[in-house]
Amino acid sequence: MEPESGVPNRRNPSQLCWVNLSRTLILAYQSLGVVYGDLSTSPLYVYTSTFVDKLETHRSEDAIFGAFSLIFWTLTLLPLLKYIFIVLNADDNGEGGTFALYSLLCRHAKFSLLPNQQAADEELSAYKYGPSASVAAPSPLKRFLEKHKKLRTALLLVVLFGACMVIGDGVLTPAISVLSAVSGLKVTENKLTDDELLLIACVILVGLFALQHFGTHRVAFMFAPIVIIWLISIFIIGVYNTIRWNPRIIQAISPYYIIKFFSETGKDGWISLGGILLSITGMLVPDPHDLFATVHLAFACVIYPCLVVQYMGQAAFLSKHLDSFQYSFYDSIPDRVFWPVFVIATLAAIVGSQAVITATFSIVKQCHALGCFPRVKVVHTSKHIYGQIYIPEINWILMILTLAITIGFRDTTLIGNAYGLTCMTVMFITTFLMALVIMFIWQKSVVVAAVFLLFFWIIEGVYLSAAFMKVPQGGWVPIVLSCVFMIVMFVWHYGTRKKYNYDLHNKVSLKWLLGLGPSLGIVRVPGIGLIYSELATGVPAIFSHFVTNLPAFHQVLVFVCVKSVPVPYVSPEERFLIGRVCPRPYRMYRCIVRYGYKDIQRDDGDFENQLIQSIAEFIQMEAVEPQFSSSETSSLDGRMAVISTRTVQSTASLVVSEVEEFDLSIQSSKSSTLQSLRSAYESENPQVRRRQVRFQLPPNPGMDPAVRAELVDLIQAKDAGVAYIMGHSYVKARRSSSFLKKLVIDIGYSFLRKNCRGPSVALNIPHISLIEVGMIYYV
Repeated sequence: MEPESGVPNRRNPSQLCWVNLSRTLILAYQSLGVVYGDLSTSPLYVYTSTFVDKLETHRSEDAIFGAFSLIFWTLTLLPLLKYIFIVLNADDNGEGGTFALYSLLCRHAKFSLLPNQQAADEELSAYKYGPSASVAAPSPLKRFLEKHKKLRTALLLVVLFGACMVIGDGVLTPAISVLSAVSGLKVTENKLTDDELLLIACVILVGLFALQHFGTHRVAFMFAPIVIIWLISIFIIGVYNTIRWNPRIIQAISPYYIIKFFSETGKDGWISLGGILLSITGMLVPDPHDLFATVHLAFACVIYPCLVVQYMGQAAFLSKHLDSFQYSFYDSIPDRVFWPVFVIATLAAIVGSQAVITATFSIVKQCHALGCFPRVKVVHTSKHIYGQIYIPEINWILMILTLAITIGFRDTTLIGNAYGLTCMTVMFITTFLMALVIMFIWQKSVVVAAVFLLFFWIIEGVYLSAAFMKVPQGGWVPIVLSCVFMIVMFVWHYGTRKKYNYDLHNKVSLKWLLGLGPSLGIVRVPGIGLIYSELATGVPAIFSHFVTNLPAFHQVLVFVCVKSVPVPYVSPEERFLIGRVCPRPYRMYRCIVRYGYKDIQRDDGDFENQLIQSIAEFIQMEAVEPQFSSSETSSLDGRMAVISTRTVQSTASLVVSEVEEFDLSIQSSKSSTLQSLRSAYESENPQVRRRQVRFQLPPNPGMDPAVRAELVDLIQAKDAGVAYIMGHSYVKARRSSSFLKKLVIDIGYSFLRKNCRGPSVALNIPHISLIEVGMIYYV
């Protein structure tokens, strides 16, 4: 958390050191529940999924030793070596995941397909990463990828497919985790039927998804103790089983047993890798919301040793009980502690599901920020920890799909086949993106990137090929789910890009604006008009539609563009870009509001005041600094300036005062209809009328008369009222378009636009101040 402005930080270095250490330990504690809950519950079903099918005829001590050796080296090479020591070092300002790697690549190469990036975006403090700030010769491969749009589109499709697989993982993880946990009731004396177990699992799943609105922060603190108890339990049980049943299992750490395993099992052993890979499910590049040091600490010191010991103990038990594979985990538990461990296992399964559901929310938010997912309601669930979100629509869709999978399959083996294919596909894609990061961001040689890519692709390719063999036995589920989500994402991105390109190629010309004069050929009435557009430069075509259809327009016009930039967060000091459109007498400005892909657009009710203060600061800055006076020339847009909201609050451009408002506007209104509308709105929103911010010019005799006049016009316009103006757009394909394009635009994209959140709702625009003008886009 950043200290508040003006409050000095009086802590000495030793105190700061302890504060940072305690903060890291607390985050590591949370990460046990939120990040590693899924991975820690894998012992519930790994051996069952491995030996239940093809290896039924190979159930021997050597096969079990070989299976444990495979699990040990898989855990060591992929989660520990690849993710913890390599991939997590490529975090994007503390954020991880497929889209974090993609955003890094987009910042260091021209891979983005939306041409709304500006040079000012590269000056963001979060934009700079790694050694790329130094002057380096661009690689031929980088130039080749930037030059060919089809390759950049293919890269985006790969990233989207990985994101869709993570969303599919959010469906499969709760199903397999909860079903595996409650299956322990089958090994008790009072065995329950399959239908009764299914009913219990469905009740738990409904309760799990109902808990999501409390937020990751609360759930993490609530469930992290459960995961700690669970890890301690499986560690102790693993040690107990190893010592009691077969201490020789320690020898299976040697890779020799892997060679012996495949020599005995052959093709059946290769297919069984689909069960072995379940031991690393949940390692889909964690998204811990903060420093990755916490993730390193939690995995290397706690998760990894506990899992290795548990798998070792379970293998030792199975080597002496060759008929206990169906419920291997619960059969290996001593009778005296069965029920406590069963309760903890069920709760730990809920934790594992929570971890993936949280990651799904984050992925959907990132997809939306990059223009690849329809607008949805995003709720920020923590006031203290940024980036923790809840998406109601996605939550209930995941719940319905999870219940459908659970009721439809009723078998953890079939769900495990789908689950393994999902996780290995994401790992395969992550390895590819990481190789690009090594070349383009870390600026290592192609040889280093190729060695990394080939080494891990060979390992993951073997597992992936085994997982694809399970497609007929449940593996088709993630493919179908990913294709559905992929179609939704690509249709939305395609329609958004076509609409943006239409605006880009049909901008209002400078000659037309200058020909209208400062009055724009219509009556300019008091007030401020905020015209929302997706264009970061130029005047959108819809503005000419406004001018030709409205008899009057506001005295001050501000073109507002709310856009996402390929960084996780944009600090408040860098959020606003202010510039001028046309010469000073036109009173037309531009404001670009920048958000990162993890930022939440909060409705704090202070946007108007911050905007007015930022414009006033820009007017003053323009008069003092000559480089911003280019707006008086023939250019359409003047130079943009970063206006810090904290700097604005500390300067004296305007005097800000807060006064109480007592319905004076209602009493002074002569229209009874307006009075009733106003009173109804204020009764529903009492916080709106409690305080009102008023601006005044400070006494400054040396101020330029032109600057003073412009500031006076701005203050008077603010006092007269602010209107939000948006285009109610309809996007249609041209008549000459192909059938496929008409299908995508006229049916697919139109359906998504009609059924997602409206732009005014997503931007927190007050409905009573909204003006919409219809316009048809033929793309």
